[in-house]
Amino acid sequence: MKCFKRRKAQELTEANKVARRQRAKELLKKYPAHSVDFIWFSDKKLFTVAAPNNSQNDRIYIHSSVHKRDVSEARLLRTRPTFSKSVMVTVAMSSLVCTSIHFIEPGVKINGDYYRNTVLRQMLLPDIRYTSGDTFVFQQDSAPAHRARDTVEFLTRETPEFIPPELWPPNSPDLNPVDYSVWGIPQEWVYRTRVADLDELKRRLQTEWAKMDHSMTVAAICQWRRRLTACVRADGGHFKHRF
Repeated sequence: MKCFKRRKAQELTEANKVARRQRAKELLKKYPAHSVDFIWFSDKKLFTVAAPNNSQNDRIYIHSSVHKRDVSEARLLRTRPTFSKSVMVTVAMSSLVCTSIHFIEPGVKINGDYYRNTVLRQMLLPDIRYTSGDTFVFQQDSAPAHRARDTVEFLTRETPEFIPPELWPPNSPDLNPVDYSVWGIPQEWVYRTRVADLDELKRRLQTEWAKMDHSMTVAAICQWRRRLTACVRADGGHFKHRF
């Protein structure tokens, strides 16, 4: 017998699957392999001071003659604060380079106005233009602030090209290289030892993001078209458990 680890996945409706399959096919047609280097993939993520707990890998081993009731509480339980302080970050990346890691102001609701005028205008787009000038394609997911009419109009004016909401597959973190591969790298490094407070968390995130080997980013982006193809073959259903 073999042991396989179960993985988390978003629930997909039949409508989601149909849209994912069709849009994955359109993306494959619109962006052949030679054009993928010009795409900047973007995403945001919440990091907490308390380390995330992966219960599937959190195991202890005791002698077979010992009863569970005789094992100390300290070994059997892992406690974490109910409300751990957190910080939201956003980045964009391409095969050429990544942007800096940017921190969202604490307590801010990322509505359309904040997304356009702060996240895009002040954070991501200046970093992208510094490297790519006016030759790039901007990608974002289907969050409400991203698909708002004013956001679409803003990106039409301010970018050479972007992947519009009607083309990006819904419920598809498995198709965004930042989400399906890259976020896990700094997360692993940041939580190697206990994080004392929010300031230390920010310092670690900046440090680990800055020193991340860009070959890891390139490898993640190289999977993109393969994943689109896998999505089509799965009729828009889940496929990441095959990777």
